[in-house]
Amino acid sequence: MSLIVIFEDEYLICVHKPNNMLVHHAHHSRNISDETSLLQLVLIEKGLKVYPIHRLDRKTSGIILLAKETKYVSKFQKLFNANEIQKTYFGVVRGFSPEKKVIDSPVKGRDASVHKTAVTYLKTISQVTLDIPVKPYDSSRYSLVELSPKTGRMHQLRVHSNKISHPLIGDRKYGDKNHDHMFDQNFGWKNMFLHAGSLTFTHPFTSEKMQLKAPFPKDWISLFEKFQWANPLD
Repeated sequence: MSLIVIFEDEYLICVHKPNNMLVHHAHHSRNISDETSLLQLVLIEKGLKVYPIHRLDRKTSGIILLAKETKYVSKFQKLFNANEIQKTYFGVVRGFSPEKKVIDSPVKGRDASVHKTAVTYLKTISQVTLDIPVKPYDSSRYSLVELSPKTGRMHQLRVHSNKISHPLIGDRKYGDKNHDHMFDQNFGWKNMFLHAGSLTFTHPFTSEKMQLKAPFPKDWISLFEKFQWANPLD
């Protein structure tokens, strides 16, 4: 698997994380011993030891920032903590989602006994009805949504999509297995349809205005063609 580099300077490298790849191995992760993490891939391909500035779930594809020195991490993290980085994700969800919605619903933190404030802005971009039955209906409906999290809770976008009864396709934990099965059987798409598409921020060291975009994986490109949806990153 080859690394896709989106941006690089002396402070950070911004790369595309594929679906089903860990950012790094951790004690609590269900690691496969010979599984290559994103940090290992960067080391192999670029010869760089890098440090994550933020998180992406294993099953989420898309843009991630990695610092080249530990001393650079905190300045970038301050931007995330102050909500000064605009994060834009894209998802494919079950049903016809609302045109716009603010989802304001607490999400469990890493300490599962504590719920924390979580806010997500949702905007529906495209919709489709397929003449493919999914129980209990004779057809199936899907929406392409833009998701902008204003907080950074674990699994926030996945939980919030489920909360409004429009779960993400391919989400084994919070999704709808009947629709996931249909996507697999009819199209061969097995991955979760959640993609970290872009980050917009002011570089804390150079003051440069940054707008970085991660191209969609091949499943997404195939879906856009099948559903006749425009690529929102074009």
